[in-house]
Amino acid sequence: MLLRDPDVRTVLLVRLRVGLGDLLCGVPALRALRAARPDLHVALLTWAEMEPVVARFGAYVDELVPFPGWPGIPERPPRDPAGFLAAVRARRFDAALQVYGDRPAANEVTEAVGARRVGGFHDPARHPADPATHLPYPASMHEVHRHLSLFQHLGVPPAGEDLEFPVTAADRAEAAPLARGRYAVLHPGATSSSRRWPLRRWAEVGDALARSGLRVLVTGVPGEEELTAAVVGGMREPAVDACGATSLGGFAALLAGAVLLVSNDTGAAHLAVAVRTPSVTVFLSGDPRRWAGLPRDRHRVVRADVGCNPCPHLDCPIDHRCADRIPVGAVLDQVALLPAR
Repeated sequence: MLLRDPDVRTVLLVRLRVGLGDLLCGVPALRALRAARPDLHVALLTWAEMEPVVARFGAYVDELVPFPGWPGIPERPPRDPAGFLAAVRARRFDAALQVYGDRPAANEVTEAVGARRVGGFHDPARHPADPATHLPYPASMHEVHRHLSLFQHLGVPPAGEDLEFPVTAADRAEAAPLARGRYAVLHPGATSSSRRWPLRRWAEVGDALARSGLRVLVTGVPGEEELTAAVVGGMREPAVDACGATSLGGFAALLAGAVLLVSNDTGAAHLAVAVRTPSVTVFLSGDPRRWAGLPRDRHRVVRADVGCNPCPHLDCPIDHRCADRIPVGAVLDQVALLPAR
């Protein structure tokens, strides 16, 4: 098995385009790899801006190798692919694993980096590969389980399913001015509009939580100020607009001290799982089979099956019925089922 081969001493994990939730859901597999092969040098190929997140997981990942883009990989045009390949080939990795998905372009990158051996996910119809070192991408499997299944196929037994996000004393100090008393966090943003539940309904959820005796903090990343301001402005009860008020580490500490989080299907939901805070996630275009927090009794899901969801659209091309058909009461019902904290 590739990852049990003692001659494999360095491995490049070809993760490519990735966000916070993707990285957090991959942590159980990274933890399993480190437990099975503590001698292995593990490098992660992904966007350079993910360095602050990857640095939190120094126990499992030894370095980030910046990914400059590649034809067929979404979000950004490639920058100097020849220079990138020359630099990464000079590293002479013993193995490169495609841990991105079913895009043949990801397999092309993996095969181009000059590693002695290659493996990982693939689409057998579009990119046939050696079944001893490759696994057909299990698209309907939960993100945590599919990475664990790949590493198990390559010789690494699972070492638990828990997500992690190390929170430091500096993170807790940063969050302290906001983390007072018993409070709930609402996170109404998401990268794509197809994953955003209507703001007026977020305001109603906030009012209900405030009337239950909780302070309400409405959070967002820089650039989501209009969203959070609209929610706070639409509420009848007092709330704190905490958009961009902390770094990622400070936000993790803020979530760690919260009674609960209510969020769209975005990175905040996965971060709540990682810091053990009960949560309710509103799923619209996303697929809870693949992305809902585990365990499900602690991380509840609200979703309306409207026939066309889940879908790949960043912006709904019709009437966003998956959002319109989720009433406020459905979210509050799931909040009521969360374990007490």
